Amino acid sequence: MQLIKPNWAAPAHIHAYSTTRLGGISEGEFLGLNLATHVADIDLHVLKNRALLTEHLLANEQLYAPDFCWLNQTHSHDLIKLSATTAQAINADASWTNDNERTCVVMTADCLPVLVTDKQGSFVAAIHAGWRGLCDGIIENSIEHICNTLSVKPDQLLVWLGPCIGPTAFEVGDEVRAQFVQQNTQASEAFVASNDKWLANLHLLAKLRLTKFTGITITESDLCTFNDAELFYSYRRDGRTGRLASFIWID
Repeated sequence: MQLIKPNWAAPAHIHAYSTTRLGGISEGEFLGLNLATHVADIDLHVLKNRALLTEHLLANEQLYAPDFCWLNQTHSHDLIKLSATTAQAINADASWTNDNERTCVVMTADCLPVLVTDKQGSFVAAIHAGWRGLCDGIIENSIEHICNTLSVKPDQLLVWLGPCIGPTAFEVGDEVRAQFVQQNTQASEAFVASNDKWLANLHLLAKLRLTKFTGITITESDLCTFNDAELFYSYRRDGRTGRLASFIWID
């Protein structure tokens, strides 16, 4: 199993990772560590993969992650706060918590996973940002809600943009570009013409949305899910495929 750690300066009691497809017992198009039950993989394989992830953290990182709260992601802009009693599979595309009872987790297979904390490690959040959610403001709305709730100043925020489909692979139509540019003309910088389509840069689109938070610290992965079939699942590349997980918790 191979996990990816954010390249950020989070406090020692904040732990965060993204999975790859390496490891796990899923077969066929789901080969490896598929962590999603909604993609027609064998449920027992997925449950075993989730157990293997927990075992790997204990054996190799000497860390215990509290219960993962798996969401039913619908490309919405909905955020939920997690507690010990939060049910599994709630419809939402982002979660946050300021206690150590649950692990925030989102699943992706080309979409952008965003992990958030602050310099004090007073909270953690995981956000699933597909282009629809990104366009609808899921990143900035989630962060703004958390900051207002906890009175956290923007210059204390740490944000990591995880592996997603890269700017040389994410082809979209005029209608997608138009939606972003209508909201912010600077978004045109995130699109490069490619024949009769556009190549979109999800990381740049996310960073443009984050400019409203003065002093925020952003780090990012340079890995592309589409171009690395050995490490990552990719819906755009393969269609029927597994899902990766990006997760974060307070120790």
